[in-house]
Amino acid sequence: MTIAKENKEFINSLIEYYISESESYREIAEEFRPEIESVQDTAFGIITGCVYSGFLQAYQNQQQTASLEDIKEFNEMIKQKAPQIKKAISSQRKTDNQSNNKTE
Repeated sequence: MTIAKENKEFINSLIEYYISESESYREIAEEFRPEIESVQDTAFGIITGCVYSGFLQAYQNQQQTASLEDIKEFNEMIKQKAPQIKKAISSQRKTDNQSNNKTE
């Protein structure tokens, strides 16, 4: 079984939402310093974890269980969007640095 079209659209909308809110997740990740090595990687993990949770919740709401193939397909969707997610996280940091430089 592959991921249904409606579920793919839902997952893509979740990814887009979390990309748009990436600054918030970067800020959450920064709160874990110095315990973490990479704020960007931690924020990426938080975002992908949230999307994965939404993916599983969608199946649960439909009274279904995600198959191994569905999970693999989900992982491929995340891999394809990973550059956009990472860019959103890192571009927020650049924007913040530029703002800080202007106020100094």
